[in-house]
Amino acid sequence: MRLAAIGDVHGRWVDADRAWFAGADYDAILVVGDLAGLRFGPTLEIARQLARLDGPVVVVAGNHDGPNPAQLLAEVAGRPWAGDVFTRQLAARYAQLESVLAGRLGGYSAHEVGPAGDRVTVIVGRPMSMGGPQLSFPGFLRERFGVEDLEGSAARLREVVDGVQTERVVFVAHNGPAGLGSRRADPWGCDFRAAEGDWGDADLTAAVAYAQACGKRVLAVLAGHMHRKLRGGGDRTASVERDGVVYINTAQVPRIDASGRHHVALEIDGLDVRFSDVRVPA
Repeated sequence: MRLAAIGDVHGRWVDADRAWFAGADYDAILVVGDLAGLRFGPTLEIARQLARLDGPVVVVAGNHDGPNPAQLLAEVAGRPWAGDVFTRQLAARYAQLESVLAGRLGGYSAHEVGPAGDRVTVIVGRPMSMGGPQLSFPGFLRERFGVEDLEGSAARLREVVDGVQTERVVFVAHNGPAGLGSRRADPWGCDFRAAEGDWGDADLTAAVAYAQACGKRVLAVLAGHMHRKLRGGGDRTASVERDGVVYINTAQVPRIDASGRHHVALEIDGLDVRFSDVRVPA
């Protein structure tokens, strides 16, 4: 089985991408979010292009895929209550994404992919995560998913795990899990504060552990948000393996540069997982 994981797009999607993926023989294409920037029009346009891809496509919304600049600023400033006044607008934009992507938008959801007799379930985590110790966009999550806090988010993900029918599982989220390091260059370490710190999502970590405790074989966790190119210079560690699970930060930003158009290829053979960065000539 072959899966393609596309990191934070941030507007870097061209017509040639659709043609290339159409002939690439992937069993599913997984997109970790941040389709464009702060303007919602380009986000919708890229969503329309993704919806035209052949075969299964699963997209999780990033923190740039619906919030307006004022709401995003309130989150960055640590005042999510200030951004709650825009919850209705964010919910309406999310509904537009759902309509455009026509069943391809995931969030607290499970999606079986792969050929008959060799299926894997893709579990999609919390949409629009900005990482760190607090719940991003709490008003929206409360209204749309009934999630009040991080523990409630973990509980919602446990419910998703309980409904999974396959033994093998791959998690996909916008931001990665906590517990993989607190240095700036760790897969989801904080590179925008002098104190550094672990900027992963505790609810995603809890969901992975729960799936393993339930006897599921968690093969990989794919996410982005924390760009591979570090603020201040240097490169982030893009992948680690812990307890048989491969964790991959897919956020090569910009996705398209002189070296080509980036995505991650994931090959699954039973319980064996191989992955590589792919750069298609630009």
